[in-house]
Amino acid sequence: MRSVTIDDVAKAAGVSIKTVSRVVNREPNVRAATKEKVEAAIKELNYRPNQSARGLASRRSYMIGLVYDSPSPNYLANLQAGMIEACRESHYGMALNPVSYHAPDMVDQVMHWARQAFLDGVVLTPPLTDSEPLLEALRAQDIPVVILSSRSTLGPPAVLIDEVEAAYQMTRHLIEAGHSRVALVKGHPDHYASRCREEGFLKAMKEAGLDILDGYVAQGYFDFASGRKAAADLLSLPVPPTAIFASNDDMAAAAIYEAHSRKLNVPGDLAVAGFDDTPLSRQVWPGMTTVRQPIRAMGRQAAEALMDAMTAEGREKLAEQGEMIIDFELQLRGSTAR
Repeated sequence: MRSVTIDDVAKAAGVSIKTVSRVVNREPNVRAATKEKVEAAIKELNYRPNQSARGLASRRSYMIGLVYDSPSPNYLANLQAGMIEACRESHYGMALNPVSYHAPDMVDQVMHWARQAFLDGVVLTPPLTDSEPLLEALRAQDIPVVILSSRSTLGPPAVLIDEVEAAYQMTRHLIEAGHSRVALVKGHPDHYASRCREEGFLKAMKEAGLDILDGYVAQGYFDFASGRKAAADLLSLPVPPTAIFASNDDMAAAAIYEAHSRKLNVPGDLAVAGFDDTPLSRQVWPGMTTVRQPIRAMGRQAAEALMDAMTAEGREKLAEQGEMIIDFELQLRGSTAR
């Protein structure tokens, strides 16, 4: 059985080969109706472009990269799923590169990898998004970048939610549930999101006229172990909190675990809320109240934005777009029930 060619797709869609190529390569200025016809033909014929020929013709690799430094496993899995989904639809490959933000040669590691893999662009996750030397190096090599869950003064396009407002709303939920002794488990200090979530928490507490007692802001690092230690410290205070807002679901799950280990009832003795709405939030008991950050959708958006930037026109359009704000939603479950 012979392979489906670009000519077959063009004939099925009633368009030129060039038009099919432009749709496959996500080039601009293709009418929506024409694009739909071509995409329908591609799907019906199960067409897969020849990556080698495609790359030679355009001098591109059709590979994008994801660079990360030890995020929550649930966060990473959802992020990858969204990016892979977008890549498959546009016939791109994706490479992964875990690096240490604090490694003295971090920038060199990333740049060497990007050159070796002939990447067309990269997506950066926190805290790498805050590395000006890395962003400067990528820009100097004319490698398109999209950053996730962060903002940068250097101006690469970003996909994010309003972290401050999300944390503010979650803290307000705990206050309105009758809690005046609300504690925060902060996220990793290197992460932009950690600072935003703390800001939202402080804003809600101040607005409600509530004091934050000594020790009520505990340091975590977005992992279970640090979340459990922070919760243990909070629950060992002379006047322990009646509610804990943890800056991600892994740490919130750890707080629930620590409460159970002390024979405390959740939410009767202690209400717990998290952030991200990872699968873990639905696997603990009781179900975890959390902020739904649509990580998979954010990954997809970042990959699509990066692939759209492969042309000069697309890159200019992406630079003008700046921030792409994705909606969040509070998921209210049993861990904070009144």
